[in-house]
Amino acid sequence: MAKSGNNNVVPEAREALDRFKMEAANEVGVNLKQGYNGNLTSKEAGSVGGQMVKKMIEAYEKGMK
Repeated sequence: MAKSGNNNVVPEAREALDRFKMEAANEVGVNLKQGYNGNLTSKEAGSVGGQMVKKMIEAYEKGMK
């Protein structure tokens, strides 16, 4: 049986990802709440995801130095 994309191997990873997502949302001015956020526009959701990717790339590049 295939695993769902929302399952984490390490349970602590879910909490860390949620904190990371909230931090990124605050940085781009999107008001996220715990749980379901289906009221977000595509633009808002995309800006949060984009900010998360930007921060991950920055962290990776910093680690390469």
